[in-house]
Amino acid sequence: MRPMSMLLRSQCLLCAFVSVCVPGALGSLPQALPWHVPCPGRCVCHIKPWFSPDSVYHEAPTVDCNDLLLTGVPSPLPLSTHTLHLQGNNLSEMDAVALRRLPNLTDLDLSQNDLGCVRVITQNLSLPSLLSLHLEENQLSHLPETSFSSLLALQELFLSHNNLRSIAPGAFAGLNALLRLHLNNNRLRNIDPRWFGDLQKLEVLMLGGNPVETLPEQGFYALRSLRSLVLGGMGLRGLADNALVGLEDLESLSFYDNLLSKVPSRALRRAKGLKFLDLNKNRIKVIKTGDLRDMRHLKELGLNNMEELMSIERAALENLPELTKLEITNNPRLSFIHPEAFANLSRLESLMLNSNCLSTLHRHTMNSLPRLQEVSLHSNPLRCDCSFHWAAQDATSERQTSRAVRFIQPRATLCSEPPELKARRVREVSTREMSTSCLPTIPAASLPSNVGVREGGKLLLHCRALADPQPQLYWVTPSGSRLGPASRNVSDGPSGSSLTAAERIAYPSASSRAEGHSSTKRYRLLPEGTLEIRKVTSREAGLYTCVAENALGADTRSVTVTVRSREKTKKRAVAYNPKGHWSPGAETKLKMIAAGEHFAILSWQNRRNYPSARLSWQAVSPEAPAYTTRVLAGARSFNLTQLQAETFYRVCLHSGTSGANDRKGKASGRPRCVSFRTKRAAKTGTGPQLGPELAATLLMILALALMLLAGQRWDRVHLREVKSHKALIVVQKIGGNDEKKHEQIEKHLFHHDC
Repeated sequence: MRPMSMLLRSQCLLCAFVSVCVPGALGSLPQALPWHVPCPGRCVCHIKPWFSPDSVYHEAPTVDCNDLLLTGVPSPLPLSTHTLHLQGNNLSEMDAVALRRLPNLTDLDLSQNDLGCVRVITQNLSLPSLLSLHLEENQLSHLPETSFSSLLALQELFLSHNNLRSIAPGAFAGLNALLRLHLNNNRLRNIDPRWFGDLQKLEVLMLGGNPVETLPEQGFYALRSLRSLVLGGMGLRGLADNALVGLEDLESLSFYDNLLSKVPSRALRRAKGLKFLDLNKNRIKVIKTGDLRDMRHLKELGLNNMEELMSIERAALENLPELTKLEITNNPRLSFIHPEAFANLSRLESLMLNSNCLSTLHRHTMNSLPRLQEVSLHSNPLRCDCSFHWAAQDATSERQTSRAVRFIQPRATLCSEPPELKARRVREVSTREMSTSCLPTIPAASLPSNVGVREGGKLLLHCRALADPQPQLYWVTPSGSRLGPASRNVSDGPSGSSLTAAERIAYPSASSRAEGHSSTKRYRLLPEGTLEIRKVTSREAGLYTCVAENALGADTRSVTVTVRSREKTKKRAVAYNPKGHWSPGAETKLKMIAAGEHFAILSWQNRRNYPSARLSWQAVSPEAPAYTTRVLAGARSFNLTQLQAETFYRVCLHSGTSGANDRKGKASGRPRCVSFRTKRAAKTGTGPQLGPELAATLLMILALALMLLAGQRWDRVHLREVKSHKALIVVQKIGGNDEKKHEQIEKHLFHHDC
C-alpha cells in the first residue's frame, strides 16, 4: 500500500504543476488568434506573430495553405493578408492577378514547389510591401537579368536548395533594400562580383554548399555593410589574399567543411572587425606561428573536427585581446600544443580541448591565460607527469595566480600514463604522485608509419614532442645522415666523477657534432621539428627517423617514405625494404678512437638509417657485469664512461630492424666488436709516509722475494689477443729443466657470443 500511496501522491503533484505552471508559461508566448474573414477552401486564416527582418514584432493576418497539393493560388484571398504560406504544394506557375490584389502582402512563402522559372513568379508582379520571399527547394536553374526588379522593398530572399547553375550579372539589380540573401546548396561553380553591385545594404550572405573551389579577388568588395558570410561546404582549397577586401564590418565568417590545408591568414587580416570565426572540419594539419594573429575584435574561434590537425605551434594564436571562447575539439590527431601557443589572450575564459590526442596541457600555457575560468580536457590520453602539476589536487600553492580553473566533466578527465596512475581522475592525483621530470615522448598520432609521395613533389613530415626540459628534435635520413641540431655530449649530463652504471645508460654520448645541420639541397628542417623534402626522387625513399632528446633521455619514431613514379605507364614505387637487415660487417667498422683511464671513445660509419642499434660492453673477466644501451638513430660515435683503469674491455655494436632477437635467439645481423685496454691510473701526490715498523716489514718481504727469484728461471710474460671474437686469452710460459716441456696455461678471461 505504501508504494501505491507514494505513486498517487507524485501523480497529484504532477497534475498540480501542469495545471498551474504550464498555462502560465504558454500564456507568455504569442498565440494565434482567429481571423474572421472569408477564407479559401481548406486553408486556415488566423492572426499570428511575425518578426520583420530587422526583428520588429507584428501581429500578422496570415493565410496558411501549406501542404494541400495545390496547383494554383487559391482564391479569394482576403485583401488585408499580411503573410501567405503556400509551402509544400505543386505550384509550377503563379497567378499574378490573384497576388496583385494584396497591397499589404509582406511575407510570401513559395518553398517546396515545382517552380522552374523565376519569370513565372515575378513578371507583372507588383508587391510594394513585400519584405520576405521564400523560393527554396524549387526547380530554379538560372536567374536572368533583373529577376526581382519589381520587388523594390524586398529585404529577405531565400533561393537555397535549388538547381541554380548560373546567375546573370544583373540578376539582383534593383534590390537596394535587400538585407539577407540565401544562395546556399545550389550548383554554382563560380562567384561573380557583379552580382552584388546593387546590394549596398546586404548584411547576411549564405553561399555554402556550392561546388566553388576558389573565391575571386575582391569578390565581395561591393558589400560594405555585410556582417555575416557563410562559405561552408563549398570545396574551397584556398583563399586569395584579397578575397575579403572591403568587408571591414564583417563580424561572422564560416569556412565549415571545406578543403583548406592551411589557415588563410592574409585574407583574414582584411576583415578587421571579425568577431566569430569558424574553421571547423577542414584539412589543416598545422596551425603555424602567426596564423591567427592581431585579430583584435575576435571573440570566438572554432578549430574542431579536423581529421588531419596534429600541431598548434608557438604563438599560433597571438594578440587576440577580445577572445573569450576557444574551441579545439574532436581532432583525433592533435597531439601537440606548444607551451607558448597562446600568446596575449588576456580575456580568454573558456578553453575547450576535449576529444583530441593530447598527452598534456603545459603549465606555461595555463600561466599565459590569466582570466581562464574553465577548461575541458576529457577524452584525451593524458600523461600525468611534471607538466601536469598545475592540475593536481594540491597544486594551488604552486600556481602563479590564486584563481581556480574549473574542469568540465572532471569525472571523465583521467590519466592514461604512467601505468601506476592509469584511470585515476586528474583532479584526485597529488603532485607527490607525479614525476618531477618528463621524458620526451613523440605521440604516435603525430607521425604515420607509412607515407607516399609522387616523384618531383614536396613532402612534409611533422614530428613533435613535449618534455621538461624541452627536447631537441633531429631527423635521420635513409642514408644515415643527420639533420638538425648537434646532440648533447655526455659532459652535458652529470659530472664524470658522479656517474653510476645506470647513468651511463641514461646519458649516452651521441654522434659527432659536425654532422648536425638543418638543411641540404633536398632537405630542410622547419621550426618545431617538421622535415621538408623538396623535389622528391627515388633516392629519397626509405626509412626516416625522428629523435627527440633532452638531458633525461630520448624517444624515436620512424616513417617509411614511398616514392611513386610520375610516368603513368610505369607502376613502380621505391620504398625501404623492412626485411633487409643491416649487416655491420659489410657496411660498418667499429673503431676505438681514444681511451683514457675511465673512458673510451668509439666511432663507426653507417650507410643506412637503422634506429634500433645498441652497444654492449663488458670487462674481460667472467665475474664482470655486462652493460647494454640503445644507440640513437644517426649516432656515429659513443663515449663509454666510468670504466675501470688498466682493464681490458670488449665492446660490440648490434643492430637490426627491430632491436630484438629473432626466433632463434640471435640478433639480426652479425655485430661488430672491438677490444681495448684502458690506461693505467696516474699517480697523484708523493704517497704516504712509512713508519719505522712498516718500513722494516717491507724490507724483510723484499729480501725474501729476492731469495726466491734467485732459485728460479723465468721466461717473459706476454699477452696476446685471440683473433676469434669469442675469447681473449692470456698465456703465461713457464720455464723448467730440459726434461719438461713448456706448460701453457690458458685463462679465458672473457667469453661473449656476439
